[in-house]
Amino acid sequence: MNIILLGAPGSGKGTLAKKITKDFGLVQISTGDLFRACKASGSELGKKLQSYMDKGELVPDELTIKILSERMQKPDCQYGVIFDGFPRTVKQAEALKAIAKVDTAILIDLPFEEIEKRAVARRVCRDCGEIYSTIDYAKSNCAKCGGSLFQRDDDKLETVRLRLEVYEKNTAPLIDFYSDRLFKVSSLGSPEETYKPVKDFLSKIGGKK
Repeated sequence: MNIILLGAPGSGKGTLAKKITKDFGLVQISTGDLFRACKASGSELGKKLQSYMDKGELVPDELTIKILSERMQKPDCQYGVIFDGFPRTVKQAEALKAIAKVDTAILIDLPFEEIEKRAVARRVCRDCGEIYSTIDYAKSNCAKCGGSLFQRDDDKLETVRLRLEVYEKNTAPLIDFYSDRLFKVSSLGSPEETYKPVKDFLSKIGGKK
């Protein structure tokens, strides 16, 4: 079972992906992680990839598909994968069809206003990476390790709004592209409340559990 998670930045895709991989034996494939690993390998493909990344250029879709295809041949992908960070455009979705059948696309729906509110309130521990929200945690130090909390540049309002604009222009059209296999869930509630209908849905369509 191959899954694509759709949703604006900050809607909760990462949290949901972790729960799905744990319960259904799927592998979360992040294009960013693949690029870094391929670049570090020193292979011919890695060198080609590095030539784009070092110049700050976008990796061509054909090269991304090739790297994704190689990753999907690994034994740990036997039960299926969750695509993380790809596709981001309809053109990329068309290219993906050449190497993988997408069984379902799950849309994590959250109003932009709520995304902005959550992002601006997010704080991260410098030492252990634990994440907090100033909405329900007012301290400036981590409750786990005592490290100082800080706001990532990605969580500043102007950056969040820019990322949402890019999403609306380039990635939101994928909702229509996958409309024939789309499952929509709201992430306004807790992570557990968001995950329950997703788990039930995946179980019904043939998930491992």
